[in-house]
Amino acid sequence: MFSNIGIPGLILILILALIVFGPQKLPELGRSFGNMLKEFKKATGNLTDEIKEEAKEVKDAIQK
Repeated sequence: MFSNIGIPGLILILILALIVFGPQKLPELGRSFGNMLKEFKKATGNLTDEIKEEAKEVKDAIQK
């Protein structure tokens, strides 16, 4: 995903974020982004588990 951006692009993005949001707001934004990613990963994991469970139930029903 980030392989096309490169180091200069990341530095530019960080400088722009620092200018737009300021040094006080940046850590808070980073924490909220991290929490958002953690919740998204948890939700997709739960969804994957549910799909696997449903597939197992269907497979068991077919075998019977």
